[in-house]
Amino acid sequence: MSETEDAGDLAARVRRRAERAQRWLRDGDPTLLQQLAAVGVLGWIVVLPLLAGIAVGRWIDRMWHTGIVFTAALLFVGLSSGCWFAWRWMHSR
Repeated sequence: MSETEDAGDLAARVRRRAERAQRWLRDGDPTLLQQLAAVGVLGWIVVLPLLAGIAVGRWIDRMWHTGIVFTAALLFVGLSSGCWFAWRWMHSR
């Protein structure tokens, strides 16, 4: 990575932090209700891909008579993607 790319990345991070500080000064601390809503959204962001992976895995296992092979694999894929989505959502705020 070149020095100009590092400087551009640093400038973007500083700009994002300044925007967050301005938003905090304007809006203040989030209320308890807003914090609970954020936790709820974060939970659903993780749970929905997990449940979708289980449902699709069970359907494939029933169709191909493979026991729980696809259920286990897609459970892991759903959990991994849910955690990735949650991480992206937390860092976009």
